[in-house]
Amino acid sequence: MADDTIHAAGCVLWRRSPVDSELEICLVHRPKYDDWSHPKGKLKRGEGFLTGALREVGEETGYDAVPGAVLPTLHYDVAGRPKEVRYWAAEAAAGRFAPNDEVDRVLWLSPTAARHRLTQPRDRDLVDALLDALRPA
Repeated sequence: MADDTIHAAGCVLWRRSPVDSELEICLVHRPKYDDWSHPKGKLKRGEGFLTGALREVGEETGYDAVPGAVLPTLHYDVAGRPKEVRYWAAEAAAGRFAPNDEVDRVLWLSPTAARHRLTQPRDRDLVDALLDALRPA
């Protein structure tokens, strides 16, 4: 692994709709990039991936998260540096969104709507990975 790799972590945050109990996925809007993505962020020094993922979900969405299955790790370049982002499926627990410096909006969407709203195509595969992880054996 390269020494200059950016390490980050996040979750595909989900819940059952309070209206019809259908699966909903939380996406965050980051005004700095004007994009829609799964909650994620860089790790703090010495922080583990799962700890960082859960911290980022809390900071960006206001929700506690109950981690589940490990989802695929994404690798891509940012400004010429390699970036590794590890993901988990996570069920939303207690919490409430409040706009902040990093995230000004969240949406709870069906998997199909989430796939269409995500800005980066690489993030769409995580929706399918979540559905596979939640499917009964």
